[in-house]
Amino acid sequence: MTDPTAPEQPSRADIRRWRRYLADERAEAAVYRDLARRRAGEERAILLALADAEGRHEAHWMSLLGDEAARVPAVSVRTRILGFFARRFGSVFVLALAQRAESRSPYEADAHATAAMAADERIHQEVVRGLAARGRQRLSGTFRAAVFGANDGLVSNLALVLGIGATGVPASTVLFTGIAGLLAGALSMGAGEYVSVRSQRELLDASTPDPDAHTAVPHLDVDANELALVYRARGMSEEEALAHAREVVASYDPTVAAARAAETRARVALDDEHEAVGSAWGAAASSFCFFASGAVVPVVPYLLGLSGLTAVITAAVLVGLALLVTGTIVGVLSGASPWRRAVRQLAIGYGAAAATYALGLTFGTTLA
Repeated sequence: MTDPTAPEQPSRADIRRWRRYLADERAEAAVYRDLARRRAGEERAILLALADAEGRHEAHWMSLLGDEAARVPAVSVRTRILGFFARRFGSVFVLALAQRAESRSPYEADAHATAAMAADERIHQEVVRGLAARGRQRLSGTFRAAVFGANDGLVSNLALVLGIGATGVPASTVLFTGIAGLLAGALSMGAGEYVSVRSQRELLDASTPDPDAHTAVPHLDVDANELALVYRARGMSEEEALAHAREVVASYDPTVAAARAAETRARVALDDEHEAVGSAWGAAASSFCFFASGAVVPVVPYLLGLSGLTAVITAAVLVGLALLVTGTIVGVLSGASPWRRAVRQLAIGYGAAAATYALGLTFGTTLA
């Protein structure tokens, strides 16, 4: 007779699933430890704490599996990819992949996972999001220009080449049109990105307080304190601004104020250098290079001597593959589904190319 109080025997499907969970938990803990070896200070401590949490989850599945834990299957493909990048790069790409992996945790829907484990995975996603945000912020300007430049080069030059090619002109004309579009677009993109980012920096500079304004403080009339107007302009109420201004005037130390002004000037100078060279010039160079690298793809079939429908199909296939790659990269870095981003890029690119190709066919028929 079966004892109703005896624990339910796990099915083979349960055991297979638990083994997969165990393998993934071990691999994810290893990924966080690999990342921690490339970090220092607070980030290192956070990553090691994440690894310890994955270790607790590993212990849970081991206790359920018992002797069955001896035969652990290979980890999932996504976890293996994550580990590969962690060991070789340890960059924001890996943290973005880790964020995506944490967001796909099946524990909330699994009755054999504890509520604490499901909560851990949800919180881990936010922890990794916070760590990845620092790298995303550093990367965002140049990366935005690079992705925008590559995508624009792919789509615009494919549309140009297909539109011109559909009119029935010789392949040599299509080739030189594509090269001209490449150079014109790359130069325009580079110049536009530099002007855009540099103008943004200049607008921010116009809003930066003058570090030498402190020299006027000793000569201010305490009873008609103009300094209070500064604080009111920055958002304080009239009473708060007047009280703060009186405090500043009363405690003013020229030596301390001069030191703070020097520190502010140094910080602004570093920001200027970063924006002018690392952002404005970096965005311009990224846009130029990536637009050119994208725009050359539709021209490749014509460089190889292809013409007609063969060249059109080859160009469309090559650009489609490139659009899938750029969409996947954007998806990975944003922590979203890379496949959806890839399909979105492909649909937009092919939609624009199809419209201009149809227009070229119409004009080609009219001209004929």
